[in-house]
Amino acid sequence: MEIQAAAVAEWISRPAADRPRLVDCREADELAICKIDGHEWVPLGDFPKALAGLTTDSARGVVIYCHHGMRSLRAAGFLRSQGFENAFSLAGGIDAWSRTVDEDVPRY
Repeated sequence: MEIQAAAVAEWISRPAADRPRLVDCREADELAICKIDGHEWVPLGDFPKALAGLTTDSARGVVIYCHHGMRSLRAAGFLRSQGFENAFSLAGGIDAWSRTVDEDVPRY
């Protein structure tokens, strides 16, 4: 259910129609600090009411990220429990992204 930052970087470099959606599940104050370009924002607490929108394109799939990967793992698990098997969590969150893919993304 987890995917490494390098694999996500490769996925999101594809044309938009061929890549998974990238969803940030952090809170607004965290989003103000840093983000990964091309993300959609759905705070973890909003996942139940956003379920229909999050699962519209199962073939494309979704990669969810948070700060260190714990909330996004819960979010991916939630989507999978609702029958959306193509949901993944960015292992290590945006912190791992900053350390291994894009050091210009601030760490906090």
